[in-house]
Order: sequence, then structure tokens, then C-alpha cells
Amino acid sequence: MEGESEFRHWDELIPDALGLIFRNLSLQEVLTVIPGVCKSWRRAVIGPYCWQEIDIEEWSNRCQPDHLDRMVEMLITRSSGSLRKLCVSGLHNDMMFSLIAENAGSLQTLRLPRSEMSDSIVAQIAGRLSAVTFLDLSYCSKIGAPALEAIGKHCKLLVVLCRNMHPLDTADKLSQDDEANAIASTMPKLKRLEMAYHVISTEIVLKILSSCALLEFLDLRGCWDVKLDDKFMKGNFPNLKVLGPFVMDYYEMNDWDDCSDYSDGSEYLAWEFLAGEMGDYDDDDEIYEGMWDAEGRLEELELRFYDGIEEDAGIYGWPPSP
Repeated sequence: MEGESEFRHWDELIPDALGLIFRNLSLQEVLTVIPGVCKSWRRAVIGPYCWQEIDIEEWSNRCQPDHLDRMVEMLITRSSGSLRKLCVSGLHNDMMFSLIAENAGSLQTLRLPRSEMSDSIVAQIAGRLSAVTFLDLSYCSKIGAPALEAIGKHCKLLVVLCRNMHPLDTADKLSQDDEANAIASTMPKLKRLEMAYHVISTEIVLKILSSCALLEFLDLRGCWDVKLDDKFMKGNFPNLKVLGPFVMDYYEMNDWDDCSDYSDGSEYLAWEFLAGEMGDYDDDDEIYEGMWDAEGRLEELELRFYDGIEEDAGIYGWPPSP
């Protein structure tokens, strides 16, 4: 109609559409920039629309443990039971695993590398992970065959299991055939299995192959005791791709460095979101300026303001819209 704009305003998009768009932004931008653009974008970020798929694995590798716990709790709570994907590294609190399980009704992809769950907590929560099809428990050194058996018995839809280990975590082990046996006995629908740097035998690998008939990819890097005949494998498993055991990978090229240590490079983000979660941002300029200046990150962040958010701008300590 004449006089009407031919373009719709961004703040008129439905929250579901905004959630899809915001997935292309970094965690920092979604939590610290987007809420200050306009009221509708703030509502989208606070609601479940942006948090059906949560991937904070990269950030979690660098943050402090207490910040990580509060971040995971906040984002899972925001998902409001609609969580389909969760990727986070280094969880160490049993309460976090229970929280994940309580909100796992729709969860299909779960990546928890370098986390410190135990066999007992996995046995308790495995029954609530029945919808999971992709599971990554790599570098989780405190679990073993009991946890994998519980997962196999309850996660009947599981098609991908990543259970890679750090070479130093398995160097003193005599055998991990019990883990491989748990996989072979309870996970027949697997299509992809990663077991790098496990101390396992050729016999147990053959048992996995005979039990998991749908297997398409098997990662055996660093499983030095496994000897598979090429002719036998091509004749009996023509559609299976096997990686290893003699393949140079990250650990060998980097002297087995452990890249799981966090740095303080993301502390400013943790404190920003925690302050925002407790309510309006405090006007303690000295605290926030110290966080930004210490990291030298302020110049990297581009802030854009639009009409209609002047009343909210003061909350974040940002100038009003031009």
C-alpha cells in the first residue's frame, strides 16, 4: 500500500526466526550485544528460541569452573525443555549432569569432552538420555565400562559414540577391553565409533565389528595392539572405513600437549553474563572497565544501537542511540 515501507523492521521478526539468525553469532555477541539492540531481540535471547542448540565448547575450554557451572545452568534453564543439542567441555559438578538429564527430553546431540562424571552418576542419568543419537565422552577419564554399559542399555537410538582418550590417561592401563566389550554388547546401531588411544586387543575389535553391523567408521588411532589384516577387512567389511592405529595425529605432532587448560581470556564474558542474569547491570564502571581493559578486547567488539532502546541503554552502561 502507498505510504507503507516495503521492508519489515528487524524487531518485528518472530522469536523463532530471530533465534535461527542469532545462531550465526558468537556466544559473546548473543549474550552481551543482542539484548541491548531492542526489546524484541532481548526477549528472544532471554527466551528458549536461541538455546535449543547450545554450543559453548570452545568458550568452556577457557573459562573458570565456577563460571562454567553458572553459564550451563543459565542456558539450560533458558531452553525451557526444548534443548536438542548441548556441547560443553570440562564439566566437573554432578549437579550439572543431573540438570542436563532433567532437561534431556528432546536432547539428541550431547558432547561432554574432558568432563569429570563418574560411573555412578552416568548410571543414574542414563535413563533420561533415551533420545540421544550422538554422544561424545572423549577424555572423560573417570568413567569406564559400567558407564558405557548403562548408556548402551538406555540410549537405544545411539548411532555415534566418541570415546577418544588422551595418550597419557591410558599409558598406565593394562587393558580396556571391558569398555570395548560394553560397546559391542549394548550398542548394535552404531554407525560411527571413535576409540583413539585405547589399550584394546584385536579380538575385542573384531567383536565390535561383528556386533555393530551398521558401522561405517571406526577410529583406532593409537590402539597399538590392534592388528587388522587389510585383505580380511576389505573382504568382510567393504563399507567400513578404519582410521589407524598407525596415524600421526594432534598429540604426536604436539608432544601430547593437553589443550584442556583454561586461560583467563574469557573471564570478562563470564562476569558480564552473570551480572546480567542477576538483574540489571551494575553501574560499577571500575569493575567492568578492568575486565575489558585487561583483556584488550573492547576494540574488537562492535556495538550498534537502534531507536527505541534508550530506556534500556543505561542498564548496560552503553550510550543512547544516536
